[in-house]
Amino acid sequence: MCGIVGVLGSNEVAPILVEALKRLEYRGYDSAGIATVNDGSLDRRRAVGKLINLSDTLVHTPLAGKSGIGHTRWATHGVPSVTNAHPHQAGPVAVVHNGIVENYKDLRAELAEHGFAFETETDTETVALLTQMHMSQGMDPRAAAEATIAKLEGAFALCFLFDGEDDLIIAARKGSPLAIGHGEGEMFVGSDAIALAPMTNKITYLDEGDIAIVTRTSLEIRDANGDLANRAVKVIQIDQARVDKAGHKHFMAKEIAEQPSVLGDANAHYLTETGINFPDELPDFKEINQLTLVACGTAFYACLTAKYWFERLARIPVEVDIASEFRYREPPVAPKTAALFVSQSGETADTLAALRYCEGKADKILSVVNVPESSIARESDCALPILAGTEIGVASTKAFLCQLNVLLLLAIRAAEDRGTRTPEQLANIRNEMRSLPGLINQALEAAPAMKKTAKRLSAATDVLFLGRGLMYPMAMEGALKLKEISYIHAEGYASGELKHGPIALVDKKTPVVVLAPKDSLFDKTISNMQEVIARSGKVVLVTDSQGASMIGSEAADLIVMPDVPEILSPLLYAIPAQLLAYYTAVAKGTDVDQPRNLAKSVTVE
Repeated sequence: MCGIVGVLGSNEVAPILVEALKRLEYRGYDSAGIATVNDGSLDRRRAVGKLINLSDTLVHTPLAGKSGIGHTRWATHGVPSVTNAHPHQAGPVAVVHNGIVENYKDLRAELAEHGFAFETETDTETVALLTQMHMSQGMDPRAAAEATIAKLEGAFALCFLFDGEDDLIIAARKGSPLAIGHGEGEMFVGSDAIALAPMTNKITYLDEGDIAIVTRTSLEIRDANGDLANRAVKVIQIDQARVDKAGHKHFMAKEIAEQPSVLGDANAHYLTETGINFPDELPDFKEINQLTLVACGTAFYACLTAKYWFERLARIPVEVDIASEFRYREPPVAPKTAALFVSQSGETADTLAALRYCEGKADKILSVVNVPESSIARESDCALPILAGTEIGVASTKAFLCQLNVLLLLAIRAAEDRGTRTPEQLANIRNEMRSLPGLINQALEAAPAMKKTAKRLSAATDVLFLGRGLMYPMAMEGALKLKEISYIHAEGYASGELKHGPIALVDKKTPVVVLAPKDSLFDKTISNMQEVIARSGKVVLVTDSQGASMIGSEAADLIVMPDVPEILSPLLYAIPAQLLAYYTAVAKGTDVDQPRNLAKSVTVE
């Protein structure tokens, strides 16, 4: 989603703000802007499109000052335009905002009654105008900001900058993440640590409801009750926050290539000689009668995969829900239920809201996240990091793989606790997991075949993905990846559902990608593939050497994966799903890392 950065510095801040915003590009945006205070005067520059357009604007009309705020906007209220771009300024105050002000229409009506006119279509303008109104009534900047924040409903992260105040930024957080960076005679504000990494490695994360009064030499934080709050200063690992394509054309390509190493590192962390290194806070699964898994997007497909693992290995009933629907159904939570929430950023608004719904209802709240300091992690009884490292590409690759990895390890632990598999069986699975980095390296060697197939896929307007069992969620994930970055309409189906409707879409113009390792459901999947071929469908068969020798000649395209134990197959077959999407997008010339309309971290409903 939108990105925020603020700097109270000792040097000119315009180039620092733009550089920090570049580090937030991965979140997705359609316009950008900065505001500074120079010689006591507030001024701003904004531009539509990529940050290069803002940089060009600053070349022609420079912006001086050693105090400033910046923003990359992902449009919610109002089209992408210079007028709607942040920062929004109303008289003596400029504001940048992530999130949605849900009661903005009521606030606009109140402001109109006081004679305030509107220039934009945004909800954020009401924040700036309310602050201006309060200041016109005699409030100082701090009191005006606090009075404004008290009137806002919804989810937001806010930064205020004031005319005549070159040593003050006020920041507030409700629902959207915000961090304060500590420097030597300098202070910083950012949506996440990535933006601040070049400037400082000392970070304070704001809690829900916090308001921060920031100067170059001080930080005062008030909690939701108005009481002074002592938030910890954490030292982040700068190396983990560095953003570099490392010679690859796209971040997505780099992150696909990193998967063997990050998976190896994750398993080195979790797997011991005799078991799995999980936190003590993890519940005993003997005491759990049901699991509820909740997530959005790609993480939801990771949960669907985990359902197979938990039910097959641990014989524990699993319900999987889309986070955006979960709390609105108001589902009953049975006794002895553990609720598990999966989110890469740990700030996904729908998933966080679902977690809060389960508070006081579920016996245990668990999370699988990539950011240990995130809201979801902090509000869980036990948070399990996936250890994927920073992921920049909007279409998740290595984070998805590491989510699968941790979920499988969790299913193994559940089976161990419940005694549903023998120690020898579970030890065998753990040992097989150690071989995954090598198998993924082998899978990546099939990239030339996938690139060739992708060139043909790029001419299609519709693509179907089919899979059974553990391959069914992978089929949906493959379709999502293709939609996200190539803009080709794609759908993933359980192969057995083909004849119940989707087969009507099959013709010689519609490629059908079939994920079919030689597993216990191979014969069933192949019979469905034959139904496609009989209707002139062009099949892209992704299988292993045994499957290829049995049936590969009947496919229009054949992609061969290394042999892998069935239980581990999703982690391997995620690779062709990713590469087919990647090479198809490259062939079409789309923006692979920042596809249109999408954001990396969805922090609004």
